[in-house]
Amino acid sequence: MKAAFLPDRGVVKVSGEDARNFLNGLVTTDVTELAPGQGRFGALLTPQGKITVDFLITEAPAGHGGGFLIDCPRPLSQPLTDKLGFYKLRAKVAVENLSDNLGVIAAWDGEPTVKPELAFADPRDAALGWRILAPQELAQKVADLIGADLVDSATYEGHRISIGVPRGGLDFIYGDAFPHETNMDRLHGVDFDKGCYVGQEVVSRMQHRGTARTRTVRVTLDGAPPEAGTAVLAGDKTVGTMGSTSGQNGLALIRTDRVADALEAGAKLTAGGLGIRLTDPASIRAAARQTVA
Repeated sequence: MKAAFLPDRGVVKVSGEDARNFLNGLVTTDVTELAPGQGRFGALLTPQGKITVDFLITEAPAGHGGGFLIDCPRPLSQPLTDKLGFYKLRAKVAVENLSDNLGVIAAWDGEPTVKPELAFADPRDAALGWRILAPQELAQKVADLIGADLVDSATYEGHRISIGVPRGGLDFIYGDAFPHETNMDRLHGVDFDKGCYVGQEVVSRMQHRGTARTRTVRVTLDGAPPEAGTAVLAGDKTVGTMGSTSGQNGLALIRTDRVADALEAGAKLTAGGLGIRLTDPASIRAAARQTVA
């Protein structure tokens, strides 16, 4: 088993007697049944349905003060704290940015021999393993406790990319992407049966009408990796942008209809002058057929 401290992640705490209902009325995932030792994947959206921040969330046990702990991108931890503070109005809720004292450890390729109290299975994909909330200085101690080898965060990034799970800021731009475009609907990040939340109308309409033409997909690189943000071309036509890469694996945000047309026409995909190939081209053709105008 491997474990890595993720320096790009921060933790925000939401507590108080109204915390559960407060969060449930704002975010894409249902937290009404969330309990300690469990995790959910979700996002806070704009009213127009675009992602301002995506996150993993768990409930803290009573021994850790209760409330909800949000594992989010560290650069967005304070903006998220401020935004939740803006929304709380008269709700009996306290919002704290704990990122200076509490961080995130990812553990994968095995089952922890011991599960720390602030640990939960990553709900996005079983292959992503576990998340453990702990201070950075305790990373080695946590790794020893769960029976894992402590490795660097780049190793985890390579694992994430190989599975095809996008990361905000690299694979999509916050404030400019809908949940479907980042595969949140496929990664258990949107509950389509829950009550209202910010941006719900737009997301529900995309789901029921099947209008999501843009998706994050896995690609295989034929050479040196292009930088994130490099245009993906089919011939001379732009069909998407490159995201994060590791070795010969990468992610790209593409228009499935345009790429499907390119595949049918036999056009090659390139990024920065380098050849790239879809890891699963059949899924792109299927997605394009399911999309309505």
